[in-house]
Amino acid sequence: MKKIATLLCVIALTFTACSGDQGPPGPPGLDGINGGIITSSAFEIDVNFNAANNFSITENYGFDVKPSDVALVYILWETDNGTDIWRLLPQSVAFESGTLVYNFDFTQTDVRFFLDGTVDLNTLDAEWTQNQVFRVVVIPADNVDAVDVSNLDQVMKANNIKNFDLK
Repeated sequence: MKKIATLLCVIALTFTACSGDQGPPGPPGLDGINGGIITSSAFEIDVNFNAANNFSITENYGFDVKPSDVALVYILWETDNGTDIWRLLPQSVAFESGTLVYNFDFTQTDVRFFLDGTVDLNTLDAEWTQNQVFRVVVIPADNVDAVDVSNLDQVMKANNIKNFDLK
């Protein structure tokens, strides 16, 4: 019995002490900008909607956006005890006279914020049209499925965004 135990120990040591070929290298990682880390960009903007601008504002990003990047836009919906509450667009507000929708679209060069809906936009109080604060986050499309995009804090953390440029 001692000989079998000794033989098993020798075999176990032999297998753990042996090494073989290293094997083929793994696939290359994703390329970033100049081989660096892929980063995201963001900015914050205060918008006033009115009939003169057709309740629409277009803003250039001010940074490079790749064709595969995705723009996410959040509106400052309210403040609760000093904490900003952000909502992902589009957002709707129901009135007796119809519905107001805050919406956006984007290209590789700019983002457009606009009001839409069934309500007569000319009859809206200033609280719905003036000083509307938006945050625009441009992230690589590969990162969209990795995080709950409705949560601005999670998007910021997942994409290593520390602050917003003010426009």
